Amino acid sequence: MAKRFARRKLNKGRKITKPSQAFEHLQLLLQDYEYEVFSVLFLDSQHRVIRFEELFRGTIDAASVYPREVLKAALTYNAAAVILVHNHPSGDPEPSEADRRITERLKKALGLMDIRVIDHVVVGSDGCKSFAEMGYL
Repeated sequence: MAKRFARRKLNKGRKITKPSQAFEHLQLLLQDYEYEVFSVLFLDSQHRVIRFEELFRGTIDAASVYPREVLKAALTYNAAAVILVHNHPSGDPEPSEADRRITERLKKALGLMDIRVIDHVVVGSDGCKSFAEMGYL
């Protein structure tokens, strides 16, 4: 029931003005997985939610993320911006070097179509970390 409530809070039309507004809901949705899940929050030009979608599932410590598929989904939803989200099953939300590399690759790929990556949120049982707040974007 709590996960349904969290999904409803990320429904179409909700405006996200800062990443922390979504942290609680994202943490509730992703913290219990025993494997990595990479998701995207697709936003319009006013940063209102178009859709939240889990795109990739991986193993206990990695998920393969394909920029082509993220771009394809963003274009399908006519997104102007995205918030990238993935979990760390270990519980530690500290971003890894691999997390930083895939963020840069996605930022470049999406940027070619004028789709902004406004944040990448890493979810753990110990909380969430925002690339934007950490100065990585």
